[in-house]
Amino acid sequence: MRSSRKMDHVQYALQTGQSGNQGLSDVKLVPNCLPDASTESVALYTTIGELKLSSPIVVNAMTGGADETEAINRELAVAARERGLAMAVGSQMAAIRDPRNESSYKVVRQVNPGGLVFANLGSEANVEQAERAVNMLQADAFQIHLNVMQELIMPEGDRNFHGMLGRIQRIVEALQVPVIVKEVGFGIPRENAAALREAGVQILDVGGSGGTNFAAIENARREVPLSWLNEWGMPTGVTLLEALQVFPKGSVMATGGIRTSEDIVKALVLGASAAGMAGLLLKVLQEEGTAALIERIDELHEGITLMMTALGANRIEELWKRPAVITGSMAQWCAARGIDLTEYGTERK
Repeated sequence: MRSSRKMDHVQYALQTGQSGNQGLSDVKLVPNCLPDASTESVALYTTIGELKLSSPIVVNAMTGGADETEAINRELAVAARERGLAMAVGSQMAAIRDPRNESSYKVVRQVNPGGLVFANLGSEANVEQAERAVNMLQADAFQIHLNVMQELIMPEGDRNFHGMLGRIQRIVEALQVPVIVKEVGFGIPRENAAALREAGVQILDVGGSGGTNFAAIENARREVPLSWLNEWGMPTGVTLLEALQVFPKGSVMATGGIRTSEDIVKALVLGASAAGMAGLLLKVLQEEGTAALIERIDELHEGITLMMTALGANRIEELWKRPAVITGSMAQWCAARGIDLTEYGTERK
């Protein structure tokens, strides 16, 4: 049942695609016609908490737990290895419950023994399960994914969410690797970000709407869809600004509908230190193959380098100082939520 559901998710993700309404079109970068930079001087390395990445692009959690997904994870790991990207696997609960599924996750570390690999379980996991997931991959970090609305729409999903924060805190205190809390496409508001920070979480992946829509995917699997929930959540740009009210720059990753170099640079200018990508990479891999995926990553890196040069930013953290004008529905949301946008409009310290 679980392995069948894993492949359902992959197929529906490819069919539904990405909405593209991640909010970043409301972010207007201010040009710099006197940049003190060159393409040769730009470096793409970055940090998320204590993790050091050679690229701001992260191959974010997608799949695992079925024979067919092992091939997907293998090829994603090849691309991550060849271009130095960190990579997260999908939820390992399938392997925790049935060790026969472990190979579909372990293949990532086998293919990329020296790379940054993130283990992954949901907020229902306990400390012992989290430790098993990390050990399974010799992982460098552990992701805890939050997906309440997906579970509620999922016909066989969870219905009880008591004790989530307490379990997260116990895992943070017990693990010897950094813990990343991530949403799967509905966003993390600042109130929840504050609670997670209080619980000891050091890295947040905001996982806003605009990318793979797990409400729509689960509705496609239901006999009686709850289609009115397909628009649930906050766009990625909005939830990024919400999280940055609580978490400092250098500790937040933007995920959700990130498809282009411009999307990545806008997220970085807003204060993210990395950008997770999943749906686009899966689509390129499945439709065009591994070589095309590596080529697409090269194109993204080239685009980021060109934009950083144009903005006069030689390092990722220098993008945090560059001005941007935030307009449209994103500005309206921030006004209603009391988020001050004036600092973004001028060169920041």
